[in-house]
Amino acid sequence: MNRRESDDMLAAEYALGTLRGNARLHFERRLKTDSVLANQVGKWQSIWSGLDIDITPISPPESVWKRIELNLPRYASPRRRVRNYIAWGLAAGLGALSLSSWFYWRTPELKPLVVLNGTNQGTWVVSSDGQRKIVRITPLGLAAIPDGKSLELWLIPVGHKPVSIGLVNVKGVSQFYLADADLVKGATIAISLEPLGGSPSQQPTGPVLYSGELTL
Repeated sequence: MNRRESDDMLAAEYALGTLRGNARLHFERRLKTDSVLANQVGKWQSIWSGLDIDITPISPPESVWKRIELNLPRYASPRRRVRNYIAWGLAAGLGALSLSSWFYWRTPELKPLVVLNGTNQGTWVVSSDGQRKIVRITPLGLAAIPDGKSLELWLIPVGHKPVSIGLVNVKGVSQFYLADADLVKGATIAISLEPLGGSPSQQPTGPVLYSGELTL
């Protein structure tokens, strides 16, 4: 990976908020004097900010508010009411702490690995965890695929046949766990156009629309 590609990956991590510690501080110092780097960060901020465009806010139904009201402490004497509020506050605090701890341990930190480009409109950002066993792929600005077709994700190690990772969603994020494959340097990640439901032969049968090589 050359310096330009490395800076682009760092800019993607910085814009996403996954660049931390001394690496983030060093990157921010460079941003103050490097206009090219700042432009790269701006590009990735625009890309990431567009991921939730298609998400429609949903208001909770009235029944939810009624259940919340029913679960609130009933009217009591001032002293008892204070005790109830303290108990509720402690319970809420412990619940939030437990929930945040669960997410801390259960949600791995994913970092961008490679951007898949091709002849078709749009790109894909491939991210993975530190163990490189979880793969998340995010579509950006894709055109619609033909009816009766699916997009299938492949891992192609150097000198080996393609290994199917699974079908990807063109309208949202897809995530996979690699049980029998490894994301190693030099391997290619590709997306092919396949019959609906995926390749019938465990190997790509249609054209490769997007691809990228792992250089990390």
